[in-house]
Amino acid sequence: MLAVDLITRVGLATLLGVIIGLERQWRARMAGLQTMALVSMGSALFFILGAFSFPGTDPTRVAAQIVSGIGFLGAGVILKHGLSVVGLNTAATLWATAAVGALAGAWMWREAIAGAAIVVFGNLFLQPLARRMDLRSGRSAAEAAFAYTVEVVGPRDAGEHLRALLRTALHEAGLKVTAMSSSVRIAADEMLVRADVAAGSDVGTELETAVSTVATDVQVTSARWSETGVDATA
Repeated sequence: MLAVDLITRVGLATLLGVIIGLERQWRARMAGLQTMALVSMGSALFFILGAFSFPGTDPTRVAAQIVSGIGFLGAGVILKHGLSVVGLNTAATLWATAAVGALAGAWMWREAIAGAAIVVFGNLFLQPLARRMDLRSGRSAAEAAFAYTVEVVGPRDAGEHLRALLRTALHEAGLKVTAMSSSVRIAADEMLVRADVAAGSDVGTELETAVSTVATDVQVTSARWSETGVDATA
């Protein structure tokens, strides 16, 4: 293989990886521009190695090994946060980017460009569409895209009162509790009650209302909420 041919194939793979990575970088995902470019470039190099360095071998075997290797890389970006699993879309994008790189390495440049365009289109437009469909179908809170934690602190002997108070406040705010736990802070002689809530991405007002309601109780020393997970398909 001529050097110019190698540079052209690897250059195309890298460029397409950069294009795919721009969307991931813009959304601040775990694997962004640099990762996608390297995955695409590496896939192209491995494919070229298998196809041209060992005459008579089946280059599709190299492609199969690329898929296996990307599987390990994809597993590294899938994480569980609270009730949500994050990184599935990023892992799938890594997998698709490897395919784009392999196509570029095989100099199926039309297919490589089309594949990159489809990956970017899917990441940009299918996720918002899926969320709209979830909202219109009346998806339950337990199936919602975001996970939140609400914490209340009070006297050590007020555990049952704090649990009932928090559960009532969340229910009145229209939020569904998926789990609740209590723990004693021995050093401070306090009780911490934590509630997990599954809801959409626009429930900040409801959470603030629930926390404000709980905070007015004389036995509550502090109350707060935080987001603990993001869209499972992110």
